[in-house]
Amino acid sequence: MKRFVKRQKNDAADAAAITEAAMRPNLLYVAVKSAEHQARAVAFRTHQSFVGQRTQLINALCGHLAEFGLVVAQGPADLKSVVGMIDDRATDLPDAVRYIARLYLDQIALLTHKIEELHSKLVASTKVDDAMRRLCTVPGIGPVSTGAIMAFAPDFTTFASGRYFAAWLGLVPRQRSTGGKTQLGSASKMARTIWAMMTREDNYRMA
Repeated sequence: MKRFVKRQKNDAADAAAITEAAMRPNLLYVAVKSAEHQARAVAFRTHQSFVGQRTQLINALCGHLAEFGLVVAQGPADLKSVVGMIDDRATDLPDAVRYIARLYLDQIALLTHKIEELHSKLVASTKVDDAMRRLCTVPGIGPVSTGAIMAFAPDFTTFASGRYFAAWLGLVPRQRSTGGKTQLGSASKMARTIWAMMTREDNYRMA
């Protein structure tokens, strides 16, 4: 409603803006979400938040070890080599750094356990819900992506085709059309955060 609000923020101006917006025939309204729908969004955001925190801890640990000449490949899959470096007394590493590195590894292990627990719940929910089970049959769509779509996407009946759903995600090219000539540029970088989070699922699986 912000585009219809006149100058000076007050209740009267807000009420007038709401009335003006409600009179527009092409205005699309956000559907009211149920408590179950919101719970899915909370579970998905929590899963992605833990994945981001784990990545932050891994990068910080690798950065600290690199200062002492210990270069480790990024990603959870190479943490076993870090454990070997820390436990090896032949490694030229101060005891204080070994202690800090173990703290990092403990926190990473805890987050990994929570991530796997949440992922298992997402997988279990796809087996119960018919719509989520059908989405998982689409190539490239897994439990995490399905949870994101079901948590944030509106009712699919509002989309006339898959192209409209792609536009909702932000996966559409920029338009520079004028004079009746359609000119499409590169895909917009203003894609919704949901798509950015969905693309992390393959990385998580490889980890």
